[in-house]
Amino acid sequence: MAEPTSNALVLTGSRQFTSWLAQHRVSLGFTTYQAGKFFLVGLQPDGRLSTYERTFNRCMGLCVSPDAQTLWMTSLYQLWRFENYLPPGGVTPDGYDRFYVPVTGHTTGDIDLHDTHLDASGKPVFCVTLFNCLGTISETHSFKPIWRPPFISALVPEDRCHLNGLAMDPATQSPAYVTMVSKSDVSDGWRDKREGGGLLMDVRSGEVVCEGLSMPHSPRVHPDFPGRVWLLNAGTGYFGYVDTESSDRSFVEVAFCPGFTRGLSFVGRYAVVGLSAARENRTFQGLPLDANLEAKGGEPRCAIHVINLDTGATEHWVRIDGVVRELYDVVALPGVVRPQMLGFKTDEIRRTLRLEAEGQG
Repeated sequence: MAEPTSNALVLTGSRQFTSWLAQHRVSLGFTTYQAGKFFLVGLQPDGRLSTYERTFNRCMGLCVSPDAQTLWMTSLYQLWRFENYLPPGGVTPDGYDRFYVPVTGHTTGDIDLHDTHLDASGKPVFCVTLFNCLGTISETHSFKPIWRPPFISALVPEDRCHLNGLAMDPATQSPAYVTMVSKSDVSDGWRDKREGGGLLMDVRSGEVVCEGLSMPHSPRVHPDFPGRVWLLNAGTGYFGYVDTESSDRSFVEVAFCPGFTRGLSFVGRYAVVGLSAARENRTFQGLPLDANLEAKGGEPRCAIHVINLDTGATEHWVRIDGVVRELYDVVALPGVVRPQMLGFKTDEIRRTLRLEAEGQG
């Protein structure tokens, strides 16, 4: 059981979940735009779960640098960059080994940012869902568009296809694949195609790789499986992959997750998947997920599942109860045992300083 937070959040882990975190020396971060919270989950010195939360309005997409020194997070109208203020190997007086501080906020306006990742230069690339495109930061404008699907006829603020997910090529760290809910070129047209209208598209060629999906999210490419695009077929509850090197590029189901799935990260040959329980949201209703849950005798849950990529078994999990009912993104922080971060609701950020050494830069 996790230490309590101020919002009555309760995390209950499977019996070996904390051992798995310790074995892989990893901690997790996840966002919920429903509650406007960013959570960090690690281990206390006694081996119990450690949780830390901060408030950010409509926080969604997450990404982390390979050394886990830098975090990026999308929010309602800003893209935030967090830096670890601790020196190498340092810990806070309370025993946290990362202390993330928001240092840069890019004001984008409310453009419905979803997934975000870092390119080879360390610059964020993100899904601008309102404009049906991929974009990056601009020093002078809200954002810089860099790609849109061939069927989108104009770059206008109309969420037509609900382009939500982005996968980077691990070899080049450039945009490789995107997911969208439908191939629609009319405003809000994606809502009419939530079941079976979803597709996976290759950014480099503009080719549709796989179609017939139901509200796909979170495409990712694992370096150990270069020919596969892993993704969450959220409208059905299944986690799986598309084999881009096969003549049959249909979605291969690997594991069923009892919830609306969004957020996917890898830890070795494990997938860390976010599940949402909220059924009162009309976007989640009337999908094959409902029938699949009933057939399996399950109820939708808010949770994080750890799935073995080789066997498809859910080996570990964390149930999330209380104020949080929906998750959007999940990120793994490699080499981090117990992370902490600052937000804007307390005066602590006013007194948190880190000076760059004279002569640097």
